[in-house]
Amino acid sequence: MSKKLSGKVALVTGGSRGLGAATALALADHGADVVVSYVASAEKAAAVVERIKAKGVRAAAVRSDQGDVAAAEPLVREVIATFGKLDILVNNAAIAVQGKTLDDPGIDNAALDRQWQVNALGVVATIRAAAKVLPEGGRIISVGSGLGTRVLFPGTADYAATKAAIVGYTRGAARDLGARNITVNVVQAGIMDTDMAAGSADALPPIVMESHAIRRFATVEEVAASIVFLAGPDAGYITGSVVDVNGGYTA
Repeated sequence: MSKKLSGKVALVTGGSRGLGAATALALADHGADVVVSYVASAEKAAAVVERIKAKGVRAAAVRSDQGDVAAAEPLVREVIATFGKLDILVNNAAIAVQGKTLDDPGIDNAALDRQWQVNALGVVATIRAAAKVLPEGGRIISVGSGLGTRVLFPGTADYAATKAAIVGYTRGAARDLGARNITVNVVQAGIMDTDMAAGSADALPPIVMESHAIRRFATVEEVAASIVFLAGPDAGYITGSVVDVNGGYTA
């Protein structure tokens, strides 16, 4: 396999499981040293680190809560202290609070506010922190969702809005950082077989799967491959873009 990311240092937030872990491993396959952040899954993060190291690159795990915007600067500083630099930022960490409509008396507004902190404000804070240290030609990739573009069923207003917000911020950040050849993009992932989606297949309204051209869940490896491409040298002229990896959901 080509080591097109050899010598690069990547940070993958929420890298202890699911798409984050798959992305961290895929970046390592291409030669990058990788730091994964986690909140509560210390054992899972440690296991991912060992799998990355087995590929012949360096790896580390850092506990950091993306819901605390003040944690972004220390996280980036820890990456620099550990491996000397940061070349690639992958904003993967997110939570999903869905299922209740805005007028449902049982809606948990505190949980929705936490979702905004993690999915939107935390991502913004991490991009701001990384922008100060990324070198010429650095890469920022945020994981979005097809729901940020197309909402087919009720109970997802806040989640969809957090993902749409990241698209707008990405386009602005691409303009701000373009003079330094730092690219900023979003990969809008489809429904994946991850912990976040566990048990949701049977609960999904039929219209959701029917709205896909390819009627199956995505694998985390398929989505990770697009992230790795955007992180690599062949994607140097792609910025401010949204890459849909969702089986035609937004087509």
